[in-house]
Amino acid sequence: MDRETLGQRIRALRIRQGVSQAQLAFPELSDSYISLIESDKRVPAPSVVDLLAAKLNCSATYLVSGVSEDVVDELRVTLDYAEIALSNGAAVEARARFAEVLASADAVALPEMLHQARWGHALALEAAGELEQAIAQLTALTKEASAETDLDHWARVHVALSRCLRERGDISAGVQAAENALRHLIATGADSTDAAVHLGAAMLAAFIERGDLVRARQLGLQLIERAERIGSPRARMVAYWEAAYVAEIRGEYDEGVALAERALMLAGDGEDPRDLNRLRVIYAGLLLRARPDQAARARELLAHVRGESNASSSGEIDVAWCLTELARAETALGRPTEAVRLAEEALDLLGDAPRRATAGALTVLGEASVRLGRRDRAVEVLTRAATCLEEMESSREAAQAWFDLAEVLAETGTAEEPRMAAYRRALTCVGV
Repeated sequence: MDRETLGQRIRALRIRQGVSQAQLAFPELSDSYISLIESDKRVPAPSVVDLLAAKLNCSATYLVSGVSEDVVDELRVTLDYAEIALSNGAAVEARARFAEVLASADAVALPEMLHQARWGHALALEAAGELEQAIAQLTALTKEASAETDLDHWARVHVALSRCLRERGDISAGVQAAENALRHLIATGADSTDAAVHLGAAMLAAFIERGDLVRARQLGLQLIERAERIGSPRARMVAYWEAAYVAEIRGEYDEGVALAERALMLAGDGEDPRDLNRLRVIYAGLLLRARPDQAARARELLAHVRGESNASSSGEIDVAWCLTELARAETALGRPTEAVRLAEEALDLLGDAPRRATAGALTVLGEASVRLGRRDRAVEVLTRAATCLEEMESSREAAQAWFDLAEVLAETGTAEEPRMAAYRRALTCVGV
């Protein structure tokens, strides 16, 4: 059933209240203008809608949408509850509540509320690890978002899409999503904005995961220069965060620690808890690699992040990364049994779908298994990690995983051919 138009609603309310067009118009408007609005030949400005709503004793929302105030309030409460659930890390509950709003026939007449529900639903799907559905929704949102209307939101949608594509293993697609958006900003003269820094950071992360370290380093330096020029603490934090990631991948751990510390200093009180915890996990990982003697400090920080997971929008993937680094810290501290437990907990969270996080947890599990003398188990999980990374275009990480596997095979006294096959796979991944 088609809804009434704005003009039809105004006319119905006016007649119901026994008011003429002239009476409704007086003194601010003309009766002829009211007639044009009621016949849908004129679309009134928001200020006029507010004026008419006050005269007709209803809300402006009802005049525009035809949805009663009680229904709007009910949908708003559901939407607010969904956003609180997402912020508290209850991704499944958030997804269900956002879906409830999306399923409402009345929400169709409330475009701002509908968009808010779709955006929240996409983030809830990502947090719950349902990347296929999240990517589908984010792709649709990128087609509808406007950089001219709301630049920051437009950038957030594209960054989220790039992030989900990378996490699923579609690294080239993740690069393309961020690169196309950044090109649009450059073409429109909006490249010196926070939005450009966030998109550049998303593209840089994808370059790193693909193993393109030359371009990643170049882009990292450009990102810092652009962020310093903009001057925004948020933009500078993101730039230093990503530069720390580049340093980690290049093996420049001390530099990475220094950059991550600068990023943490720039993180304000209003920072998204999820992003702040991601940064802390990266920082702890750098500490483990750059300063092994500070493994206890890294473990303490990671344990704090894990404890905060239920108080933030951290989804299963973020929690799994934290557990993986915590397992790495336990291995460094000589507690491989605890490391195995944490790595397996991360894998249970992630399920069977191939993920970068899955490969990371498998790698740490393999390292801990070696420490425990469980060579066969180590060979099994490292093979799975290397194969997973290779399938996801993560050539640099895949090469390292194949190399680690070859070393384990050598330690176990395995025949030469399997060892050489693992070395060859490592070389193939880096293009040799």
